[in-house]
Amino acid sequence: MSGTQNYINHVALVLDASSSMSHLSGKVVEVADQQIAYLARRSKELDQETRVTVYVFASDVECVVYDKDVLRMPSLKQLYQVGGMTALLAATLKSQNELAQTAQLYGDHSFLTFVLTDGQENASHRCPDAPASSPRELTEAVAKLTRTQEDNWTLAVLVPDQMGKREAMQCGFPKDNIAIWDATSTQGLEEAGQAIQQATENFMVGRAQGIRGSRAVFSTGAEAVNKDTIKAAGLTPVKPSEYQLIPVAREAGIREWVTECGHTYRTGCAFYQLSKSEKVQARKQIAVLEKKTDRVYTGPEARTLLGLPDAEVRVKPDHNDDFTIFVQSTSVNRKLVPHTRLLLMI
Repeated sequence: MSGTQNYINHVALVLDASSSMSHLSGKVVEVADQQIAYLARRSKELDQETRVTVYVFASDVECVVYDKDVLRMPSLKQLYQVGGMTALLAATLKSQNELAQTAQLYGDHSFLTFVLTDGQENASHRCPDAPASSPRELTEAVAKLTRTQEDNWTLAVLVPDQMGKREAMQCGFPKDNIAIWDATSTQGLEEAGQAIQQATENFMVGRAQGIRGSRAVFSTGAEAVNKDTIKAAGLTPVKPSEYQLIPVAREAGIREWVTECGHTYRTGCAFYQLSKSEKVQARKQIAVLEKKTDRVYTGPEARTLLGLPDAEVRVKPDHNDDFTIFVQSTSVNRKLVPHTRLLLMI
């Protein structure tokens, strides 16, 4: 007699605790605690078991919580203390190698790790936890790890700048699993927390549809938005008679362009094409357009598809040959970008 296998998620936070994080230390605890509370809520709603591991790293790497039931997690307040250098590669390797020893019996297990750092690697070659002694060997070790992990492993990193992104790509992190955050302010850390929450939502909803891992957790590109993920999220197309696509010929306010094209403007009826990084509020609807057919999908599932939380979050358009993202506008004077299209719900 065989029953349905449980979904068991092993989520790890690998947090930079080097001296340069001291101005953000209180916010790190707040954002991590919020993420854990969110994981607890979604685990119950989606009937998925979630176990949390937390590593902190500076000159050394320490596991402060290991594979603990998310519903029983303490605050990280007493567990996160800053001071030291940045053993980023050692922390990445130690977290993944130790988590790989977790038993995966009797269940559909999946591993999701977020590494958060505000600076470049500078201490792993001197770290007792490092399996190699030179920076080059460490980079190669991480690259080999990312290349050989099974499909139920997802490893993502948040770095402070383009240089950090280049280094992460050299280490083999998939480019859509690398996000840049503003490490100079608490606002930047808040936004990093939202990006992690958004990526986790994508991951957990995907799990419910049988997806075991992702190489595009911070993406709206083709790996995140495609026919399979649209089907998995339960999106259904809007009837062609219920919408119209209008080319935007020049820069104009949204209401002005809608009326100029002979339509009546009602607040919320128009969706602009996502063409640059934008903050999207919790109440804003999302629509997804299939380029080849001009078929449009919308509804709450469209937000779920992008992993958008119930809060304002920054969304960027990634290259996608097949699909385009549209965002509902509730403004009358939002400036439309020439050579994009406007989606009008009739």
